[in-house]
Amino acid sequence: MPPRFILGSSSPRRLELLAQIGLSPDEVRPADIDETPAIGESPRDYVARMAREKAEALSLAEGEAALTADTTVAVGRRILGKPADRDEAAAFMRLMSGRRHRVLTAIALRYGGHTRLRQVQTLVRMRPIDEAMLKRYLDFGDWQGKAGAYAIQGAAAGFIPWIQGSFSAVVGLPLSETAAMLAAIDIHGDAR
Repeated sequence: MPPRFILGSSSPRRLELLAQIGLSPDEVRPADIDETPAIGESPRDYVARMAREKAEALSLAEGEAALTADTTVAVGRRILGKPADRDEAAAFMRLMSGRRHRVLTAIALRYGGHTRLRQVQTLVRMRPIDEAMLKRYLDFGDWQGKAGAYAIQGAAAGFIPWIQGSFSAVVGLPLSETAAMLAAIDIHGDAR
């Protein structure tokens, strides 16, 4: 019998992504942890630590498996988390304008006394954004609550001419890797 599938995230995007591959958690149980990066922590180490800490913060009953994830945007070694306000969102967008950045997503699956971790890196290029475009984007408000001040599936899509890697990982959950990890513990999506 497959374990009860617990999604340790309150992200509606992650629920939508899971639904795309026929998966629906038995329960949504978000983890509440401190998401402050450690001094000198690399973006790669940061997302891995966040996904693992979220998984380990959840109380699980016998026969439950928890899936957690964390996504961050990185320019060099700089972590661009969720902007605190419009000014920080503008600074993030100016930093990424006309250049490439990395989107890192780590997924953790905790089950049977073990926590397995996978990471996915996607390169994203953002075209140059002039001040008028930036103002319209900020006025639209799609930057709020988003790592790096944008959602690739939202208004910022018009700024992104190409990516190299996983689109779903940039949205917040790499579906191929997630499906494989869950299948390994007998959690499968409904055939469509």
